[in-house]
Amino acid sequence: MNYRHSYHAGNFADVLKHAVLAQIITYLKRKDQAFRVIDTHAGIGTYDLSSNEAQKTGEWRDGVGRLSDAELSAELRAFLAPWLEAVETLNPDGGIRHYPGSPKLSRLLMRKQDRLTAIELHPDDAARLRSAFEGDFQVRVIELDGWLSLGAHLPPKEKRGLVLVDPPFEADGEYDRMIDGLARATRRFPGGTYMLWHPIKADSPLAAFDKKLIALGRPRTLTVRMLARDNTTAPGLNGSGLVIINPPFTLEAELKAVLPELATLLAQGPGAAAEIRMLVGES
Repeated sequence: MNYRHSYHAGNFADVLKHAVLAQIITYLKRKDQAFRVIDTHAGIGTYDLSSNEAQKTGEWRDGVGRLSDAELSAELRAFLAPWLEAVETLNPDGGIRHYPGSPKLSRLLMRKQDRLTAIELHPDDAARLRSAFEGDFQVRVIELDGWLSLGAHLPPKEKRGLVLVDPPFEADGEYDRMIDGLARATRRFPGGTYMLWHPIKADSPLAAFDKKLIALGRPRTLTVRMLARDNTTAPGLNGSGLVIINPPFTLEAELKAVLPELATLLAQGPGAAAEIRMLVGES
């Protein structure tokens, strides 16, 4: 599996991650007070789905590509609306050629008082990201190991916002880095909302990861998992998982209402399913 996101942009995992990201930002906008999004593994910002990389895998066709003309329930359509409207903004002539990664999506949804810190370690990707936001005073692009930002860049001066942690899972130990990073970050910025993405594969240590999240004991720890196919026998990426600390109060119920339908729409084989669990409740 090639972990450069150009190969995977717009796939079923992105649909879940970015739809939830858009909902959280929409919720933050309910208050006039400014907020900041800190994107620790930001990528390049916008992806060309006609590129050689995207065409080589074609993963977007079984993700965002399935939803453009799909029949959706009113509840799912409303949930997906902020994300789908951002995708449409990048494709004014119709179709889906350009896909917004998390920093571009966040920026499209922001108001004039809100800010984005986009962090990317890969030098070429950081340069492309910086070029994409050149002259935009609401965006700061930093070339840095995203894991370090969970200490150095918290709390934001706005004292309000979302921290998105979306690592490429290229190295061993990423699940433990998530636990360690969450422990540090939530001590420094306990009132922030945190959203962490992880892959679901047959060998993913999900049970051990959940135990560590419970032991961490951060109030209102929500796990969201969507399988596109059976995870016990199929190789490769079978599902997409999110950990959300301090989620919007409406999010759990909204996801329980719409995620089973989304999993069915994005199914790639038997075993497609959805699971939403509040691992740790109120303090």
